Parts: sequence; C-alpha cells; structure tokens
Amino acid sequence: MTNPGRARVLAWALWDCGATGLNAIVITFVFSVYLTKGVGSDLPGDTSPASWLGWAMFAVGLAVALLAPAVGIWVDAPQRRRRVLAVMTGAAVAFTAAMSLIRDDHRYLLPGLILLACTAACNELATVPYNAMLRQLSTPETSGRISGLGLAMGYGGSVVLLLLAYVGFMAGDGGVLGIQTEDGQNVRAVMLLTAVWFALFALPMFVMVPPVTEAPPVERVGFFGAYRKLWSEIRGEWQRDHNVVYYLLASAVFRDGLAGVFTFGAVLGVSVYGISEADVLLFGISACVIAALGAVIGGQLDDRLGSKPVIVGSLVSLIAVGLALLVLSGPVAFWVCGLLLCLFIGPTLASARTLMLRITADGKEGVAFGLYTTVGRAASPLAPLLFSIFINVFGADRAGMGGLVLVLALGLAGMLAVRVPARKPSSAVPAH
Repeated sequence: MTNPGRARVLAWALWDCGATGLNAIVITFVFSVYLTKGVGSDLPGDTSPASWLGWAMFAVGLAVALLAPAVGIWVDAPQRRRRVLAVMTGAAVAFTAAMSLIRDDHRYLLPGLILLACTAACNELATVPYNAMLRQLSTPETSGRISGLGLAMGYGGSVVLLLLAYVGFMAGDGGVLGIQTEDGQNVRAVMLLTAVWFALFALPMFVMVPPVTEAPPVERVGFFGAYRKLWSEIRGEWQRDHNVVYYLLASAVFRDGLAGVFTFGAVLGVSVYGISEADVLLFGISACVIAALGAVIGGQLDDRLGSKPVIVGSLVSLIAVGLALLVLSGPVAFWVCGLLLCLFIGPTLASARTLMLRITADGKEGVAFGLYTTVGRAASPLAPLLFSIFINVFGADRAGMGGLVLVLALGLAGMLAVRVPARKPSSAVPAH
C-alpha cells in the first residue's frame, strides 16, 4: 500500500475547480441570466422565462433524486468510479459547448433550458463517483484536509472563470476582446470558454489518478436491479448504524439552508441592503474567495477536532450572523455579514462531505454518496419555501433571512442528535 502522492490529490481537487466554475457560469451568473433576460425576453404568452427556468431546475432536481441512488450503486465498485465520472464529465462539457448555439431569440429558449438542465444534472450526478474517490486518495487523518482542498479549488476556479468571463467577454461592450453583444455572441463565446475550462481541469485527474485494478469482482446490476439493491443497502445501513440515516437527514436540511443563503443572498443585497447590481457580481467573486479560505481552514480544523465540531461550530456562527443581518441595514452591513456567512459556509460543506465518508463502511462509498445527493435534493424545496413564507407573513423581504436561519437551526438540531464514532488512526491508504 503506497501513498498516492500530492500530485494525485491535486489532480482530484482540480476537477472540482472545473466543475464548480462551470456551475457558476451556467447555473448562477451567466447562461441562466442570458436565457431569462435575453433569449426569453420577448416570449409570447403569460408564462415568464424565469418561471420556465424554475421548472427546468425542478426537472433537474427530480432527475438527480431518481438517478443518484442508481449511480451510487454502480460506483460502489471502485473500478467503475473513474469510468462513470469520465462519462458524466464528458457529457457536461458537450452540453455546455452546445450552449454556444443558443441565439438571442425566444424560439431558442426551450433548447437552451434543456441544455442547461442536462448540464446541471450531469454535473451534480458526477459528484457521486467524485466524492466516493476521496476514500482511495486519503487516510482518516487527511480526508478533512483533502476535502477542504477540493472545495477551495472549486471556489477558486469560480473566481478565476468569472473574472475571465467578465473582463474578457461581458464588461462594457463585449469585454476587452471586443466580441459583439448582438445575438448574444459574447455570452455564447463564454460557454465555449467554460466547456474548454472544465475539460482542461478535469483531464489531470484521468491522467494522474490510475484506474483501480486490485478490487474484488463486482456483479452486473441493471437499472431496476440497482434500486432493489439500494433498498437492501438502506436496510443494511439502518441495521448497522442508525446514525448514518440521521446524518443524511440532518445534513440535507443544513445543506439546503446553505444553498438558500447563496441563492437568495444577492436578491436580499439588492432589495434590502442597497447593493447595486454591478456590485453584486463583485460580491459574488469576493464570496467565493472567502468561502475557499474558510474551506481550507475548516479542513485543517476537521483533521484536528473532527467533522462534527466543525459543522456544529460553523452552523452556530452562521445562525448568529444571519440574526445580525435581520436587524442591521446598509451596504456595509451586507458586505461584512455576507462575507462572514461565506467564511463559515466553506468549512461546513467540506466537513459535511468528510463526515459522510468517515461514517460510511468501507466499500459502501458509492451508495452512501448517492444517498447523500438524493436526500439533499429531497430537502431542496425547504429553504425556498420558508424564505417565501417568512416574507409573506411579515410583509418584508428582510424577513426572508429569518426563514433561512430557521432552516439552519433545524439542521443544527439534527446534527446535535447525530452520534459520531471515534476515528481510528491509520497511516496507510486503502489498497483501492
């Protein structure tokens, strides 16, 4: 048994750099905005393009919830993880490149939404084998550090790609490259850049991390057979350790709260705290940098203190800052408190992934992370629902933060009920 070396770990983390950058461009800041503000701006009928975007993302959530368990079963076999990840990555790159064909015409809205949905689904499903590969690249003493590195690389990739897109293609009239904005040519060029970006940053992992060859033979499992096996695995995990199921539920809730903070933060910044739309993009870049820093620091603390203390401490801090935002006003308050929230989001997400690995039995990483993704998707309507309810009940956008704080508090309560076994020291990496 040999140490995989820093080069393999770095290659693994670089994949996150490409995938998170793609997510920032396609889902959050560029292509989705292009579809709703440009392509669908003259859409006939009463349904708004934003509403169609919502339905597309609902379809993504449903597809991921249905397919993630099957993917998890398939990649329980270590020798399948690299292959499945390569297929998902290649599909996401191809779909993103195809977005360059979407012109600024409402007739292209449906094809654009389909491409966006397919890209988002492939990118999210790819995290199942990707997360499962963490086992073969780490020891119990280093898994938190490596998980934090991957998340930090992801945030760093988002920052660099957003800057390249903004300066090169989006700022002013087509950026410094002077690409025409007519018919969305500059945005379409950004999608080609994003596809190349993901491909380049994913490639090192498939070159540096070798395929697993020393592993027991695995049975062939069909699509429906995967779900029969999944139900058997769930019962087995429940009988082995109830805390695995408890943690899946608790982490689904607090991860949805974290997603809600990111999703609605920009909306609140503009409508409540007086941030300009231009400054929101700068805040987003700053947020990614701070979240990356938090992920690195959290990874170090995770290896020293354990995953649960980092998660609990970060959630308590997030709730405190969220409550402060409820009573503060002005751009300065938003910048300070918003960046503090991002500082604690990074370690929470990194340690959440690490804890899932540490409480999972050897050889069950695939099904565990399949459930991790699926249960997380099942809870995804919670934060938007409470965000909207709080605004409607209290009659102010500011109250929406109270709904997000409640979701984080529910996740914290669930985490306090999870019992985490003591870590077993190990100086070697598993053979596979």
